[in-house]
Amino acid sequence: MWRWGAQAEIDGGEAPGVTIEENEEIRRLREDMAILKAATTFFVGELAPRNG
Repeated sequence: MWRWGAQAEIDGGEAPGVTIEENEEIRRLREDMAILKAATTFFVGELAPRNG
């Protein structure tokens, strides 16, 4: 079966798996996590005491 056919079954609730909407949400959450990690690294560097 073609992948789009299998995905259609998943999206329709006829087969187990991750729906397209769930995949998109996971992608967005991963992007948000990357932004938060970068911001955390930046702010930790800004708050660290300076040597010198």
